[in-house]
Amino acid sequence: MNPDMLMMLGGGVITIIVLIVALMPGGDSQTLEKRIKRVSGMEEKPEKKQAAGPKVELKRSVKDSGIPFFDNFIKTALPNPEKLRNRLARTGMRMTISEYLLVTGLMIGIFFMLFHVIFGQKLLPSTLLSLMLGIWLPHVFIGMKGKKRCKEFIKFFPESIDAMVRGIRSGLPISESINVVGDEMPDPIGYEFRTIKDAVRMGRSLEDAMWDVAKRVDVPEYRYLIIALAIQKETGGNLGETLANVSEVLRKRRQIKLKIKAMSSEAKASAMILGALPFIVSIVLGLVATEYIMLLFNDPRGNILLGIAFGMLGFGIWIMAQMINFEI
Repeated sequence: MNPDMLMMLGGGVITIIVLIVALMPGGDSQTLEKRIKRVSGMEEKPEKKQAAGPKVELKRSVKDSGIPFFDNFIKTALPNPEKLRNRLARTGMRMTISEYLLVTGLMIGIFFMLFHVIFGQKLLPSTLLSLMLGIWLPHVFIGMKGKKRCKEFIKFFPESIDAMVRGIRSGLPISESINVVGDEMPDPIGYEFRTIKDAVRMGRSLEDAMWDVAKRVDVPEYRYLIIALAIQKETGGNLGETLANVSEVLRKRRQIKLKIKAMSSEAKASAMILGALPFIVSIVLGLVATEYIMLLFNDPRGNILLGIAFGMLGFGIWIMAQMINFEI
């Protein structure tokens, strides 16, 4: 590697470090401490504060970074930043959009260096592959983390409704029953219900607080609970019996999903084997006949064949996934 390339790599690393430091939000601990004091009633009295100080803004900030220019870029350049913000919140990692875009840019740069510098590919295919992989991998990772968290939420969700039913039948109001679920159930159920409890204490209605959580927990089972509570609020009736029926329906849904998973396990195993077979054959050919397999990477015609092969493989995997995917 020549000195110019080393200087370029060093400059890129320094730029990434500067961006990470600049985009890190500052003063989070102080802001959190002030909010805790305000909610618990321990905030300083007005006469103890400076009279000439600026007016405190209690409205929650929705900034995605500490740089105004970057915030404006996110609002104008991204097609739907609110949807991306909800996808990130669904993972439970508390990652902002700026951090997500920074990771995406870093992945694009790593793949570009891998294809163009190490493997010696041409500029155009290296750029296209880097953009495709650098954007696709973080998107898939965020989606997998969100789905995993939603599955963990559904796992004990009927038991959470049963805990609410027991609280209501013992004489507790629905808000206190939700507090019991938040304190006793494991995360992420406990965390989300504690969020509802904190929002209600801050003055929001129970229904609005639950719909805010539905943006992060994008599962139909949770929306069934909100709709059941809304209908019972309008029509009246026995709330404990209504929630018990909802819990029974959710248990039956879970049983049907497990039965479908068991019946489609053979098809999933076949799809995994067929999807992994081309990569295994490529690795074996790379070890046995390196010059033969490298024609796919060094020759432009080989690059075209690789693109066609990946496209057909992805389309076949998508078809098999749709064949074993059932909506309940």
